[in-house]
Amino acid sequence: MGLFGWMRQVSAVIRLGLRTLPLRIGASSVVVIGVAGVVAVFVGVLSIAEGFKKTMEVSGSPDTAVVTRSGADSEMTSILTRDDVRLIQDSPGIRRTEDGALASAELFVIVDLPKQSSGTVANVPLRGVQPRGFQVRKDVRIVGGRSFEPGRNEMVVGVGAARQFSGLEVGSVHRWGRNEWQVVGHFSAGGGIAESELWCDVGVLQPAYQRGTTFQAVYAKLDSADAFTQFKDALTTNPQLNVKVQRETEFYAEQSTLLYAIIVRLGILIAALMGIGAVFSALNTMYTAVAARTREIATLRALGFGGGPVVLSVLVESLLLALVGGLLGGGLAYVAFNGYQTATINWQSFSQVAFAFAVTPPLLVRATALALIIGLLGGLFPGVRAARVSVSAALREL
Repeated sequence: MGLFGWMRQVSAVIRLGLRTLPLRIGASSVVVIGVAGVVAVFVGVLSIAEGFKKTMEVSGSPDTAVVTRSGADSEMTSILTRDDVRLIQDSPGIRRTEDGALASAELFVIVDLPKQSSGTVANVPLRGVQPRGFQVRKDVRIVGGRSFEPGRNEMVVGVGAARQFSGLEVGSVHRWGRNEWQVVGHFSAGGGIAESELWCDVGVLQPAYQRGTTFQAVYAKLDSADAFTQFKDALTTNPQLNVKVQRETEFYAEQSTLLYAIIVRLGILIAALMGIGAVFSALNTMYTAVAARTREIATLRALGFGGGPVVLSVLVESLLLALVGGLLGGGLAYVAFNGYQTATINWQSFSQVAFAFAVTPPLLVRATALALIIGLLGGLFPGVRAARVSVSAALREL
């Protein structure tokens, strides 16, 4: 028998098996539901990681640099003096206007606010910025109220923080440090991490938290993305400075690594545990299907059909059921999770980050691949068993 004949056998056996599928709809639905559950949970958990990562990625710009103390793994562990800031802002490569360098020396502290969803107290970042802070970052604009006035105990709130935490309406007042702070406006930042923060004048924040004249980071807008090397070399070779210089994109990518890794590992672990159950469910269903089709398979073998087409027919049926379950689970996860707004702690800054779950196409592709793997494992051994059915024994039962 040539290849063409073998392919005809495969096609015939597969069509026969699929025609009998409605007769086994109850058992088959167990596989579909099991795989759908695994995929929905897998996509739901990993959409948290994808959403967090997306928020961090859109926060950065390749033509913006972040300068912190050398050895610091986040702004919280960095200290820069006034002289450090002056040297940084005088370095070549920074974009300049008539008013001076486009750079903002900033301070970062943590304040407590209750979450709107649960009322539990969370760590929220209160950032002191210089007037150029709004120009250094991309897409920052006031969307409600007004901006804070330098020298006054006023702050503006990111729209993400306003959605997730209580008491951040325009006009509300909070006491943190030595000061009372009034919310005077809300701002957006293109969906970036800045929307999770509260901003105020750094010159007011320093004495409120007894920080003297120290800062934690300098955000600098460069002449272009290509000017980064010149800027970095000027700072890292200056014996008066001991700093780390990163592109803003690299800085935020680094800040997202720990939480992203934790969530991905958790998602894989949960999917693996649930996947084992789904594989056994598929095995049971396909073994049952093979048992119900024993006479049919034996008749085909007696007519000259080979074992290979029989194995493939069982595998195709199992993969088809798994694919339906995967598409169902992915669709349910997309409807339930995509765009869902929440906040979680960034373990590298110990502060809350507001973000939206993101069910991305690559994530759905991975979930579909997971479903197909479950279908493959669930159909392989029953398919081999079907190919080994004793023709004489099965036909005697006719």
